[in-house]
Amino acid sequence: MIDTIKKTLWATADKLRANMDAAEYKHLVLGLIFLKYISDTFSAKHAELTQRLADPDDEYFYGDAAPEDIAAELEDRDYYLEANVFWVPEAARWEAVRSNAKQTDIGKRIDEALSLIEAENPKLKNILDKRFARAQLPDGKLGELVDLVSTIGFGATASEARDVLGQVYEYFLGMFASAEGKRGGQFYTPRSIVKTLVAILAPHHGKVYDPCCGSGGMFVQSEEFIEAHGGKLGDVAIYGQEANPTTWRLAAMNLAIRGIDFNLGREPADTFTRNQFPDLRADFILANPPFNISDWWHASLTGDARWVYGDPPQGNANYAWLQHMLHHLKSGGRAGIVLANGSMSSSQNNEGQIRAAMVDADVVEVMVALPGQLFFNTQIPACLWFLVKEKRQRRGEVLFIDARKLATMISRVQCELTDAVIERIAVTVAAWRGEAGAGEYADVAGYCRSVPLAEIAEHGHVLTPGRYVRAEAVADDDAGFEAKMQALTEKLGEQMAKGAELDVVIRRKLGGLGYEY
Repeated sequence: MIDTIKKTLWATADKLRANMDAAEYKHLVLGLIFLKYISDTFSAKHAELTQRLADPDDEYFYGDAAPEDIAAELEDRDYYLEANVFWVPEAARWEAVRSNAKQTDIGKRIDEALSLIEAENPKLKNILDKRFARAQLPDGKLGELVDLVSTIGFGATASEARDVLGQVYEYFLGMFASAEGKRGGQFYTPRSIVKTLVAILAPHHGKVYDPCCGSGGMFVQSEEFIEAHGGKLGDVAIYGQEANPTTWRLAAMNLAIRGIDFNLGREPADTFTRNQFPDLRADFILANPPFNISDWWHASLTGDARWVYGDPPQGNANYAWLQHMLHHLKSGGRAGIVLANGSMSSSQNNEGQIRAAMVDADVVEVMVALPGQLFFNTQIPACLWFLVKEKRQRRGEVLFIDARKLATMISRVQCELTDAVIERIAVTVAAWRGEAGAGEYADVAGYCRSVPLAEIAEHGHVLTPGRYVRAEAVADDDAGFEAKMQALTEKLGEQMAKGAELDVVIRRKLGGLGYEY
């Protein structure tokens, strides 16, 4: 049922956006869904309190109080705060917005409603995206969008509402990422990749950090994992940083609607130059940093304390991200990072030396090669790095897993890792670590192998799993970047030489026909 609702909502919402860019439109849709949700949960709590205040058998029974006294009691914010329900002023409630949906100034009214909610809820200060008055939608379309969002029913209880909203929100994030193409991946990591990171790290307690948190998907999956394994929402403390202001707000809303406490820093900011948590030492780090970014460097980063294993090249941030995350781990803490495959083998501009230093220091725990076509925004093959600060199990070894052939296609252009595959990978890692109940670990040809550091050194500290598990070659063979580039350059040179030869022949032929050329 919920899947049908999600698809119907998306089809209608996408139709309403007319010629508006998906990157802009997503903030309108998700902002309205957020407003509808917090208004609905407030109204549900208000109705519950009304009933309980009138029930002689309930501890909240208010006796024979006058209607105006009961009305005043219903306005006591403590009732709502203790239930983790945002306080929504009467003028900002959904019915007030919906009743004005056909007014020409509906965008301004929505912005005002969001401002009222921010003023009443310090947690939401500067988080809600008030852009409705300046939205470039054709006349009447914003009102139609309000009517569409009005059809979303969030259930009778707060837990039901949070579950429905979470599913709708996650679905819309994914669909917008797909619609935006390359830019969409900046705020959304496909669910199966996040689930794989979470399943391997098992972040069930302590401080969880994501230094490039996008829309907050890593945190949501972490909380879902904790609840699924009998834990409580408050068992972890969430820390995140995001540079893009609109994505930073998106993350805050994504966490707020689920009742997750979080700290995303004072403001959106660049993780390298304006680190919001310099003293943080996390138990777990989960991250999908942008691949191979070249414009990250700033002169102030020279000699930074984070570059323990070597200065990262100024033209590629991959090894800056890896070292940043190691710096922010506590002793025994673990990190899971998504990076482009080139990070496993590149030797350009000091990257090979940094990787060698990290391997020799025994901070690399597990490497997982992923299938292609997992991402909305890029076909670049990716991998998962798992790092550990002061390894306590399997010292002097790295576990390599090749999952490149384990994907299931979900569309013509995209695939995913199924829950069964994710479980297999997680159990393999748990068994290798020697965790209770995971069974005995054994190498499996073509899939996994535990490799001593000395053997990795013999391979030039290349960390491509296919090289060690003796896998068959697949499309994204483990040849290094330089080898591939050299082959392509040679091929281009040959084709240019042939082109020059053909040019001479053509000139000669044309000259023979009496043409001047």
